[in-house]
Amino acid sequence: MRLPIIAAALLAACASAAASGFPVTVKSCNRNVTFEAAPKRAVSHDVNLTEMMLVLGLADHMVGYSGISGWKTLDENLRKGVGELPELAPKYVTKEVLLGVDTDLFFAGWNYGMKVGGDVTPDTLAPFNIAVYELTESCIHIMKKDKSSLQDVYADLTNLGAIFGVREKAEALVAGYEKELADFQASLPKLDKPVNVFLYDSGEQKPFTAGRYAMPTAIIEAAGGRNISDDVESSWVEIGWEPVIERNPDMVVIVNYGEVTAEQKIEFMRSNPAFKDIAAVKNNRFFVLEYNEATPGPRNIAAIKRLAAAMRAD
Repeated sequence: MRLPIIAAALLAACASAAASGFPVTVKSCNRNVTFEAAPKRAVSHDVNLTEMMLVLGLADHMVGYSGISGWKTLDENLRKGVGELPELAPKYVTKEVLLGVDTDLFFAGWNYGMKVGGDVTPDTLAPFNIAVYELTESCIHIMKKDKSSLQDVYADLTNLGAIFGVREKAEALVAGYEKELADFQASLPKLDKPVNVFLYDSGEQKPFTAGRYAMPTAIIEAAGGRNISDDVESSWVEIGWEPVIERNPDMVVIVNYGEVTAEQKIEFMRSNPAFKDIAAVKNNRFFVLEYNEATPGPRNIAAIKRLAAAMRAD
């Protein structure tokens, strides 16, 4: 008489899994990753990835986050969102730390908490049953991909929705972002030509900027501009000052984070004689993006709207 009972239990379990959408398989860079159930002890790395988790209401599925206070300020909105969740490491989290909190999913990216050949990668975490979902923008470091676009962000949100069993919420959020941006762009006054923009992240001897595969390229284009480094076949990358001077940007977009403030970066460019003939410097056309606006995440649409307005300001 036990066999029918066991069979019934198995059928009930299968029906429950099917109803919740599991198992589910998502594409993470060049890997297919399968989840039998929603992770319960996830860790996110960096402020923008953590905000993706929070905007989907996934704090209850997390045991912590990493890589924020070492470079950026935890703003009031994020502080409220993470609640009592601990920051496991101010900069880079180690394999030992992830194991110590019994992590079942690490949401990170290449150069967003993981380095090619480093100690924390999908391959090094797999033996410990820690799944990894990789930030789509960062996949260029290990494979070929298309130029950066907001579809990278939408893919991450949709995949996180599938992974955590909140697919409908994620799809509704993405549809809302798409409509918000489309409605905004339809209302924008047309520019005579794209505004040429230099994205200045950091560095004085050589500037660190956004190439073809970094999110600011997509943000700048959506606002009506063109990244002067969009022909650089890289993501976030160090270049020389010579091409910046030669390409004479109309506007400089500063990424604000770290020990050197946006104001200090602007003053560096204003005071350096080498930059005196750059149109953006001559006309004092500087615009500041916060780090979590310039990197893939929920704040990209608002960043586009602010930048578009600045491009059209008198």
